Amino acid sequence: MLTAILKRYLRPYRAQVYLILLMLLVQAIASLYLPNLNADLINNGIAKGSVGYIWHIGEIMLASSALVLGASIWLAFLAARVAMAFGRDLRSAVFVAVEGFSARELNKFGAPSLITRNTNDVQQVQLVLFMGFTMMIGAPITGIGAIVMALRSNLKLSSLLLVVLPIMTVLIILLLRRIVPAFRMMQVKIDRINLVLREQIAGVRVIRAFVKTKQEEERFAEASLDLMQTQLRVTRTFAVMFPSLSMILNLSSVAVIWFGGKLIDSGNLQIGNMTAFLTYIMMILSSVMMAIFMSLQIPRAAACAERIQEVLDTQSSVVETLTPQNPEKRLGVIEFENVEFRYPGAEHPILTGISFVAHPGEFTAIIGSTGSGKSTLLNLIPRFIDVTAGKVKLDGIDVRDQALESLWSEIGLVPQRSFLFGGTVAQNLRYGKADASDEELWSALEIAQARDFIDELPEKLEARVAQGGTNFSGGQRQRLSIARALVKKPQLLIFDDSFSALDYTTDSKLRSALHEVMGHTTMIVVAQRVSTILQADQIVVLDEGRVVGIGTHTDLMKNSETYREIVLSQLSPEEAAS
Repeated sequence: MLTAILKRYLRPYRAQVYLILLMLLVQAIASLYLPNLNADLINNGIAKGSVGYIWHIGEIMLASSALVLGASIWLAFLAARVAMAFGRDLRSAVFVAVEGFSARELNKFGAPSLITRNTNDVQQVQLVLFMGFTMMIGAPITGIGAIVMALRSNLKLSSLLLVVLPIMTVLIILLLRRIVPAFRMMQVKIDRINLVLREQIAGVRVIRAFVKTKQEEERFAEASLDLMQTQLRVTRTFAVMFPSLSMILNLSSVAVIWFGGKLIDSGNLQIGNMTAFLTYIMMILSSVMMAIFMSLQIPRAAACAERIQEVLDTQSSVVETLTPQNPEKRLGVIEFENVEFRYPGAEHPILTGISFVAHPGEFTAIIGSTGSGKSTLLNLIPRFIDVTAGKVKLDGIDVRDQALESLWSEIGLVPQRSFLFGGTVAQNLRYGKADASDEELWSALEIAQARDFIDELPEKLEARVAQGGTNFSGGQRQRLSIARALVKKPQLLIFDDSFSALDYTTDSKLRSALHEVMGHTTMIVVAQRVSTILQADQIVVLDEGRVVGIGTHTDLMKNSETYREIVLSQLSPEEAAS
């Protein structure tokens, strides 16, 4: 997965990658050339007292060092630039994929996991890419070159490599077998931390109201401790690994000096050559250590890449049609034809045999007990989810055969949970119509019964809105959400239990204002409060995912037992009959 992601998202930066490889080659060649120059300086310059030769070799060494320095700086710059651009593109790809998900896929992954995958996981892959450019690719180039140069320096001393390298290889394999599973578990446990933290922040009022602060602290501490223990396993392995490798490195240096000293004493090796060989041994073992360090990072990045690829490979259950159809005229007629919806693997469908028509200029209400499928029914219209049988038609054409953006442009949705974006009131209201004038905004606010409290704010339309609209009350957020939908002036207005936070007076005024301006707009309202829908032109009664009654309030009070029970549970018989 890691290789596939790197290949795909590095393709636009192929030229920079080739330049990085060139810089690595220049850096490696110049670095490998320096010990030889040093050996020549000792053997032929210092030993023979040739000042001119010393200056000559010194100048070459300075030039080589400058070349290594320049290549290293340019390499780091290019590697950082490519790695950051790669991370940006990958984050964008994940974000675009998530934006296309239906409610089904979003529920499958969950918000905490998707956030972790698009932040921490992408960052891990990006970090490995940067380190790979600066360390991993350069390590084998330098290591192989150093082995060749060491063999050229002295074959007898080079036999030490036959002892050192197998020991290091065995140690690496043992450590990797312990660390790789731990890295995979770490990502899962980071997801768990995010999940618990998001729940506690979002539900802080509920936690305090039920005096569960201590229990939630313990739950978070448990998740945090679980992650800490996994991280400790990795850290302890590192604590064993690096001292062990350092010991091998230092013992190798001692062995080179020991055996090299004997060869010098017997006249079979010059001092400069031993110094060069010692440098090459250090370069070989340092390259191996860098490769080990990278090999420890790669499994974690690979685990992250798998999680990222899982998001990228997941196809949304709501698929854009390749041959979109558009109605001759947008009227806002919604028709349900024997609609069924069930979740994958579910034994029973959520909705069964749903059939009704909502006409322009009419107020269609949907009511039913909790869990009867009201919100699911509304989600089928803008294709947040797709029917598993039957059809949902907008202006005579199946919504699955229409372009998504064209479909969404005709719908004004006020969700059950009102959500406002950080910014200003005006920016939120213009979310569906960017070129709306201030007059249009104030008109929508007046209809939504929100003009009074916005007019009282010093900045008025330019008043700041906190993330999620938390600086407004629940009722104010609902009214602003309704105003946002009205500014769009859609053919179809959908209210998913959007009046629940309003008092009866505001609710009544809002419905009256909507009736006056609705014109040829189709309005569909899901409501729990019976008083909200008494004057509806058509009421659809749901019970356990089925339509058990359609008609006006008066008709249903006579013909639908389910509707009558719902009404009488909220209103007195006199109020219900009025």
